[in-house]
Amino acid sequence: MNRDPSCIFCKIVAGQIPSKKAYEDEDVIAFHDIHPWAPVHVLIIPKQHIATLADVGTEHQELMGRILTLAPRLMREQGVTNGFRTIINTGQDGGQEVYHLHVHVIGGPRPWLKG
Repeated sequence: MNRDPSCIFCKIVAGQIPSKKAYEDEDVIAFHDIHPWAPVHVLIIPKQHIATLADVGTEHQELMGRILTLAPRLMREQGVTNGFRTIINTGQDGGQEVYHLHVHVIGGPRPWLKG
């Protein structure tokens, strides 16, 4: 599996940095954001290092489908029943801070810190 030894999310996948996991399988991990914008803020990432959404190709269709279908399940499990947002920041101009593809899934009662 492709990993970047300097990537913080790759280190979370490898268990080198602890996280509060919400879900994990052989290809994907989801964990609670350490600086949440909303009452529920989960990040879903592929275990494979893919730097940005711009790097996703047709070979990633199944993986991306799994990530996006996991989002509503996790929100239900976290008690979010009145809607949620999914955000994928891509590249510098898109506001991406960690260069490992990740989907923010945020929900819960407003007001939120951002969004």
